[in-house]
Amino acid sequence: MELLESKGLKPEIVEYLKNPLSEKQIEELILLLKLDPMQLVRVNEALWKEQYKGKNFSKSEIIALLTKHPKLIERPIISSSTNAVIGRPIDQLIHFLESH
Repeated sequence: MELLESKGLKPEIVEYLKNPLSEKQIEELILLLKLDPMQLVRVNEALWKEQYKGKNFSKSEIIALLTKHPKLIERPIISSSTNAVIGRPIDQLIHFLESH
């Protein structure tokens, strides 16, 4: 947060664990991130390992799972109106900020 504010940005925090994103919102994030939906999944999360690991899912099924289980979404995600980045490792966030 301090890094964002030091760049003069005032981020809006979206607490999607408390207020889950809709499928449409997740689809929009995926487009901004320019990722395959599977790349947004926290594959080391216990829920994923216990219930979903090793199964094949379509893109729409993955988006539905992320809507149902928001803790499976990689975080933090930083977005603007034109693109987004997963803020780990920190180098990705720094590059994102430098390009804005």
